[in-house]
Amino acid sequence: MALRVLTRALGSLSLTPRIAAVPDPSLLLATQVTNNVLLPLPSASMLLPCRPFLTSVALSAKFVSWKSCTKYTIMPVKMRKSGGRNHKGQIQVHGIGGGHKQRYRMIDFLRFRPEQESKPGPFEEKIITVRYDPCRSADIALVAGGNRKRWIIATENMQAGDIILNSDHISRMAGTCGVLLRKVNGTAIIQLPSKRQMQVLETCIATVGRVSNVDHNKRVIGKAGRNRWLGKRPNSGRWHRKGGWAGRKIRPLPPMKSYVKLPSAAAQS
Repeated sequence: MALRVLTRALGSLSLTPRIAAVPDPSLLLATQVTNNVLLPLPSASMLLPCRPFLTSVALSAKFVSWKSCTKYTIMPVKMRKSGGRNHKGQIQVHGIGGGHKQRYRMIDFLRFRPEQESKPGPFEEKIITVRYDPCRSADIALVAGGNRKRWIIATENMQAGDIILNSDHISRMAGTCGVLLRKVNGTAIIQLPSKRQMQVLETCIATVGRVSNVDHNKRVIGKAGRNRWLGKRPNSGRWHRKGGWAGRKIRPLPPMKSYVKLPSAAAQS
C-alpha cells in the first residue's frame, strides 16, 4: 500500500517549466485594452497536478468513543452505532441498525458509593431531575450529594426534590424488582425477575421498591416505522405466504364475442 502511494506521488510530479504569472486584467495597459488584446490561457498539459483526495489519514482518530472516557461526567457523550457489526464489518447481531442518534449518559449502577472524604455509613442525596434515557427502558435520575453529581437508575414514584438514603446492583430493567424469599444461616435468598434465585449476605444494602417505568411492557408500538426509529430492523427469517396482491389474478373469462351476422327470425319466416 505504501509503495503504491509513493509511486502515485512520484508520477504526479511534473518536469514542465513554471507558468508565467498572468497579469490582472485591471492592470493591463490602455493600448492593450483598446486593441482588445487577449492573453493566452494555460493549456491543460501545463497545469500543475492536483490530488483532491485523502491518502493516508486516519479518520477514526478524530472520533473519541465514550468507552475511552476515563473521567466521570454527567454530560451526554457522543456514541457511534455499530449496526450489529464487528471491526471487520461482519454482522454479529442481526436485527440492529439505523435509528435516531443517541447520546450515552454514564450511569452509576452502584448506588452505595460514598465519597472518599465522607464518613462511613449511609449518606443522603437529593434528586435534581428525572428524565427519559434512550439507551435503556427505565428512567434515570440526576442526584447530587456533597461535591458531586451523578446519574442513577430511577425507582418508582421518584420525583425531583426528594431526598434518598442510599444499592441498586441487580435489577436494572423497567418495572423489575427482586423478591426476598427467606433467610438461611446469615444469608438471604433473593428471586430475580427471571425466576433465578441468588444468595447474598444478610448484611448487604438493598434499595426498597422497584425500577421506574412500570408500564414499559404495555406500550403500543403502533407501526413498523417506530421500531426503525428505535434502531430495530426486521429480522424474521421464516417464509411468509404472499397475499392477494402478488402474482396473477384468477378472474372468470369474459363472454365470447360473435362477429358473424346470423339471420333473424323474421327473415327465416
